[in-house]
Amino acid sequence: MAKFDIIEQEGVRLIKVTLANEMVRTESGALYYMRGPITMESKAPSIGGFFKAVATGETIFRPTYTGSGELFLEPSLGGFHVFEVGNSEWILEDGAYWASESTVTVDIHREKALTAFKSGEGFLDFQTKLGGSGKVVLNAQGPVEVVQLQNDKLVVDGRYVVARQSCIQYSVQRAAKSLLGSVTSGEGLVRIYEGSGTLLMAPIPFWRHRLHQSLAALGSRQSG
Repeated sequence: MAKFDIIEQEGVRLIKVTLANEMVRTESGALYYMRGPITMESKAPSIGGFFKAVATGETIFRPTYTGSGELFLEPSLGGFHVFEVGNSEWILEDGAYWASESTVTVDIHREKALTAFKSGEGFLDFQTKLGGSGKVVLNAQGPVEVVQLQNDKLVVDGRYVVARQSCIQYSVQRAAKSLLGSVTSGEGLVRIYEGSGTLLMAPIPFWRHRLHQSLAALGSRQSG
């Protein structure tokens, strides 16, 4: 089994992957550097997979790395989280997938049109779907919390849930029963997660990540 280590230096985090005659898959552009007899390969998807990726805007190529040695992935001011798929199906928020073992299947999940529209993603909201078994690396804005639901409901004001088991029902609803109540509460629409299963959420960003986002937003407003 490939080994994933989270390395933190000077407030920046990166993933170190140790391979012993193994293969891992990463997000496109995630490579930082590598050492040892490791071969990178980026196969073109099938025709069906190609058109599916084009239609959804998902990454067409997710390279694989095979061999023995050390693979380092791009550092981030945010954080990373390693978890086991465990023969369960998972849905990841857009941008959350970073790397996985070769035994993990990576596909595309489409939310219902109305749910996608309410969530602010337009009528088409495509996310990453995982299956199989093995370890996965998530890219998140801050520390990841594991939340277990047992016939329960979680209400979230924002995109803080980065991954969920597919058995959990997801919807977008008004914060209050009435439209006026939602408007006056200042919350508007919220994300609802219901049922029994596991969620991974990162509600609090690392401060350097938040500062970087604030400066980027300020620069965008000034240039506009």
